[in-house]
Amino acid sequence: MAQRGAKVGTLVSVLLSLAALLLVAPGAQAAERANGRVVVIGVPGLMWMDVTERGAPALWRLTGQGGAAGLSVRTTVPFTCPMDGWLTVSAGQRARLAHGDCALPSAPQPVPGGGAAAPGWDTIKTDNAGTKYHARVGLLGQAVKNSGACTFAVGPGAVFGLADEGGRVDRYAESPDKTSAADWSRCPLTAVEVDELFRVYLAAGVDVKGDQVPVSPAERAAAVTAADRRVAQVLAAVPAGTTVLLAGLADTSGRPHLRVAMATGPGYPSGFLSSSATRQPGLVTLTDLTATALAELRLPQPVDAVGSRWEDHASKASVPDKLDMLVDENVAAQAIRKVQGSFFWVLGGTQIVAYLIGALILRRRRDSPQVRGRVLGAVRAVALMAGAAPAASFMAGLVPWWQAPRPTPVLVTTVVAFSALIAALALAGPWRRSVVAPGLVVTGVTAVLLAVDVMTGSGLQLNSLMGYTALVAGRFYGFGNQAFSLFAVASVLSAAWLAHYPLRQGRKGLAVAAVAAVGVAAVAVDGLPMWGSDFGGVLAMVPVFAMLGLMVTGRRVSWWKLGLFGVAGLAIVLFISFLNSRSDNPTHLGKFWQDLVRGDAWGVVVRKFQSMIGALGWWPIALVLAAVVVFAYLVLADPARWRLAPLARLYEGYPTMRAALLCALTTGVIGTLVNDSGVIILSVALCLTGPLALAAVLRTLETGGPEDTSEPARPAPRSAARER
Repeated sequence: MAQRGAKVGTLVSVLLSLAALLLVAPGAQAAERANGRVVVIGVPGLMWMDVTERGAPALWRLTGQGGAAGLSVRTTVPFTCPMDGWLTVSAGQRARLAHGDCALPSAPQPVPGGGAAAPGWDTIKTDNAGTKYHARVGLLGQAVKNSGACTFAVGPGAVFGLADEGGRVDRYAESPDKTSAADWSRCPLTAVEVDELFRVYLAAGVDVKGDQVPVSPAERAAAVTAADRRVAQVLAAVPAGTTVLLAGLADTSGRPHLRVAMATGPGYPSGFLSSSATRQPGLVTLTDLTATALAELRLPQPVDAVGSRWEDHASKASVPDKLDMLVDENVAAQAIRKVQGSFFWVLGGTQIVAYLIGALILRRRRDSPQVRGRVLGAVRAVALMAGAAPAASFMAGLVPWWQAPRPTPVLVTTVVAFSALIAALALAGPWRRSVVAPGLVVTGVTAVLLAVDVMTGSGLQLNSLMGYTALVAGRFYGFGNQAFSLFAVASVLSAAWLAHYPLRQGRKGLAVAAVAAVGVAAVAVDGLPMWGSDFGGVLAMVPVFAMLGLMVTGRRVSWWKLGLFGVAGLAIVLFISFLNSRSDNPTHLGKFWQDLVRGDAWGVVVRKFQSMIGALGWWPIALVLAAVVVFAYLVLADPARWRLAPLARLYEGYPTMRAALLCALTTGVIGTLVNDSGVIILSVALCLTGPLALAAVLRTLETGGPEDTSEPARPAPRSAARER
C-alpha cells in the first residue's frame, strides 16, 4: 500500500507540474511596422503543364529566376473555388465561401478615399469562424493595418484576399490597366487577381466542379497566354526589390490538382520552394502563402495563421528540368488518387479469401501428409505475402509507376512483386522452419522501412496507397494515421516475437529488455517532431508496450495499470509538444502546446473527436464493429474455450504469441480512439496481424506440434523421453 501511495503521489506531482506550466503565458508582442514590399498574384487554375516558353514567356522566365513548387490548394472541401482560395489567403487558414457556386467574386463596393469593401463580409466572417477550422478571415489585411501600413487590391478577388477585419482595403483598382506607376509603390502589400484562365471555364456554361468541362486544349492555351501577358504587365510595374509571390490558388476543372507556386525577389534564387509545413522540396500549401507574405513584410504571424514561410532550396536545374519535376509531381498525385480508395477493399477482400481457404484446409482430414504439407506450405506463403503487402505498397514508390501509359496495372504488379520479395526473404533461410521467425522478418522489414522513411523525409509515404497525398493535404511528412497503425503494430509484433527467444531460454529479464528497447525506439521514431511527429501515436504506443512488457513477464494487466500507462503516454507527448513549441518552426505538436497555454486546445480536441466519430460511419455499423472487437478479445484471450485448437496449440509453444496478438489488437483500438481516421486504423492493424497469425498457425500444423524446429530444443526430461 505504501508503494502504491508513493506512485500516486508521484503522479499527482507530475500533474501539478504540468498545471503550473499551463499558467505561464507568453508575453504580448509589440506592434511592428511593415518593412518590405510584397505583391501577391493569384492566377486561379494555373498548372505547371501550362507553363511553356512560347505560350507563357513571362511565367517561363519567372520559373528560371526564382523558387518554384507545386501548390496544394485544398481548403475546406476537396475542390477549391477562387473565392475559397482568396479567403484562405486572407485567413492563413482553410476558409470558404459558404454555399458558393464557384462563380467570379462579387464586385466590391467603393468607399471614400479610393478603397473598397467586400460585399457580405460579416456573413463570411461568421460562417468561417463557425467551421471546424475557425478561420479568421481578414487576418492578413488586419495585420498590415495594425502596423500602420496600407493594402492595395487589384481585381475583385484580391479585395477578399486583403480585406481587413472590417472587410475593407485601403486602395483598389479593377485591373492592372487602371493603375498608375505610383499605385504600385504606395502600399507595402498588394494583391492582384489574374482570372483569364478561370473565365474560360465559366464561359463554357457548365458547373466547373463537374468531371467533364468542355474546354479544348487550344482554348486553355489561349487563356494561359492572356494570363501570362497580365502577369508580365504586373512584373513590369512593380518597383525593384519587390518580392513577388504567384499562386494558382484555386481549381478550375472537374477535379483537384496541384497548382503553380512561384516566388522571386530578395532571398529567392532559382530553385525549389518548400516550407516547414511540408518538408518536401517542390511542394508548398496555400496557407503558407499568408505566412510568407507576413514574413516578407517583417510582421509577426498571428497564431490563427497555420502556414509556414516559403523557403527556397537553390538548384542548378534548368527551367525544362524544373518543369518536368513539377509536372511529374502532379501526375503522381492524380494517379494515386484514382486507386487509393479501392486499395483497402482489394487488400481486405484478398485476405478474407486467404482466411477462407485456410479454414477449408484445416477441415480437410483425408489428404495424405505429403499433400497436406504442401498445401499448408503454399497457403502459408500466400499469408506471408498478404502480411507483406502493406509494406510493399510503400516500397512501390521506389518505382515511377505513375509514368506508365497504364499506371494502375503497373502499380498492382509492383506491389505484388515487392510482397513476394519480402515473403521470399521470410522463407529464404534456416528460419523458414520457424513458426515466428518468418513473421518476424515481415514485421521487422515493415517497421524498419517506415522508420527509415520518416527519418529521411517521408518520401515513400507521399502519394502512396497507405500514405498521404498532396491533394488531400492532411499531412506532408511524418506518420499519417495509416502508416502509424502499420508501424505501431509491426513494432509491437516484432518486440513480442523477439522476446520469445530469450524467454524460451528462461531469460525473462532479457525478454523485457527487448520489448523496452523496441518500444523506446518506436515511440521516439513516431513521436519526435523531426521524424514521425505523431501526437496520437504516442498516446497509443506507450500503454501498449507497457502492456506487452507485463504480459511477457506473466504479470496481470489491470484496467488501472493500463490507465496509468495512458497518463504516462499523455505526459510524454505533452513534454515533446512543450519542447517543440520553443523551436523556431514548431510543428502541430508545438502549436498544440501553444493552444494549451492560451486555453484554446479544447477546440482542437473537440474537432479531432468529432472527426473520429464521423469516421466511424453509421452508428449501427460502429456497434457491430465494437461487438466484433470484443469477440476478438475473448477468442484471443482463451482460444481453447472457443474450440480453436490450432490457435491454442500455438499458444502452448509460444507464450509471447498471445501477448503479441492481444497487444496488436489493442494498438488498433486505442489508435482508433485517439486519432481522427476512425476504423481505418483498426483495419490496417488487422491487415498486418491477421495474415501473420494465420501463417504461424499453419506452420504449427505443418510441424504437428508447437516446437520451433529452427532452434535446438532444450533436453527433455527422462520421463518424457520414455513416454515418447
